[in-house]
Amino acid sequence: MADSVKEVMNESEIRRALKRIAHEIVERNKGAENLVIIGIQSRGVPMAIRLAELIGEMEGLSVPTGSLNVALYRDDFATRTARTISASDIPFDVTDKSVILVDEVLYTGRTTRAALDAIMDLGRPAIIQLAVLIDRGHRELPVRADYVGKNLPTARRENVKVVWLETNGRDAVTISRQE
Repeated sequence: MADSVKEVMNESEIRRALKRIAHEIVERNKGAENLVIIGIQSRGVPMAIRLAELIGEMEGLSVPTGSLNVALYRDDFATRTARTISASDIPFDVTDKSVILVDEVLYTGRTTRAALDAIMDLGRPAIIQLAVLIDRGHRELPVRADYVGKNLPTARRENVKVVWLETNGRDAVTISRQE
């Protein structure tokens, strides 16, 4: 049977959510002087870059941004199909920094766990906080996002997809379900 696709966030809703998250990050961290932002590849990276730009505009400084490949840290590495993902690019030291880890969708928590392991291999941050655009529930590990654009309760058989202007030509969040 065919999939039915429903848009649950459009460009303006994503923009508002990112602005709110950026403000919450600055408020909770009492500024942005010690912040670094790391996007989980691949769809967390455009969100990380946008958050860094928004925070930079608000605070009048440049926020270091990196991208993290967690493939080798995943607990299902041996069973996952190979995908082309770039090497991690973190051109700064995370030691004693406030790291904002960014991913587009929080689901089981396993990708976040892998990202935490990868970051700890790079140094010892002062704190790690998690920012996600969508929290869809169904956690398998005790992981909670510090900043959430939208809570979107889903069924396990549903698929949530975030597309970004930078990679897909438009901003949207869709949910598809098997009919």
